[in-house]
Amino acid sequence: MRPCLFEPLRLRNIEIPNRVVISPMCQYSAENGVAGDWHLMHLGQYSVSGAGLVFAEATGVEAEGRISPGCPGLYNDEQEAAFKRVVDFFELYGTAVPAIQLAHAGRKGSTATPWNGGKPLSDVDGAWETFAPSAVPFDNGWHVPTEMSRTHMDRIREAFVSSAQRAQRAGFKVLELHGAHGYLLSEFLSPIANKREDEYGGSLENRMRYVLEIFDAVRAIWPKELPLGMRLSATDWEDPGITIEETVAVTQVLKDHYCDFVDISAGGNLASRPPVGTSGPAYQVPFAEQVKRETGMTTIAVGMIRDPLLAEEVLSEGKADFIALARGALYDPRWAWHAAASLGAEAPYPQQYIRSRPDAWPKAFPELMD
Repeated sequence: MRPCLFEPLRLRNIEIPNRVVISPMCQYSAENGVAGDWHLMHLGQYSVSGAGLVFAEATGVEAEGRISPGCPGLYNDEQEAAFKRVVDFFELYGTAVPAIQLAHAGRKGSTATPWNGGKPLSDVDGAWETFAPSAVPFDNGWHVPTEMSRTHMDRIREAFVSSAQRAQRAGFKVLELHGAHGYLLSEFLSPIANKREDEYGGSLENRMRYVLEIFDAVRAIWPKELPLGMRLSATDWEDPGITIEETVAVTQVLKDHYCDFVDISAGGNLASRPPVGTSGPAYQVPFAEQVKRETGMTTIAVGMIRDPLLAEEVLSEGKADFIALARGALYDPRWAWHAAASLGAEAPYPQQYIRSRPDAWPKAFPELMD
């Protein structure tokens, strides 16, 4: 019987060839928001390495929505053409479905790249205005964001719509909105960042209102045959942050609004790390499991899932529908091939690489041969 990890799954009209997902991972290597050769290499390598679904990184829907000057955007024609170049590579050579995550960094924008310190930019370094539900900085020494007015909210909602239209024209088949990790949509959901006293703050119903306005606007223009999902932080790890119970409730509402999947992560609204003892292999899987169990939503599980046997266990026990890798895939871009070999399954290979399959030179892999 074929392992669950290598079973296909259909989302709307798109068949994902297996359950291995490459997470959106910031590369901080764009110029003026334009994805370049690095992105073609980074994403292209995963498209030919056996994964089922490959996400382009958090992509700003406007210039002020980028995390850093090195982050890509999708708000002008040059950026759209650059991503089309990447998708064209997928279609010509790849075996994975191309996907993209659209984002607005909110109060965590206007920062230096990690290898330049990752701190908020100074005016000399080209700092830009940041926006958030409330004028509450992310941490000491960070920019105080502009509290968003109705005009700001309308502008950013339309920016998400415009970027989604560009994503479709570029050829992406799956779209994810970034509602996790302390960026703008996550900020609206979390009482840590959202201190508003109007209809967009306070109760969970109010805190999710703007997120749903954006989701509905994108769903209205994103093709009905293509999947649309959202990444969510299940918990902020500390009170008075968002809780897993609230994330379940948000997911149920998203499902009612024709969301096709949720990508369940955690944290990001506080500068502090998760509590000691919470991290380890598959440490965030229980969040995805609870969301799936209580809502029936298709879920992507994350969090140090490097062992193929562990990944298979998560799927076979019904805890999630997909397994996403980030740093594990950076370390081993051919993880899907290696997982297939260890589980006795087949993963897709481009024709140029078929001769590297273990069964094509069995004497090099005696441990895998019967």
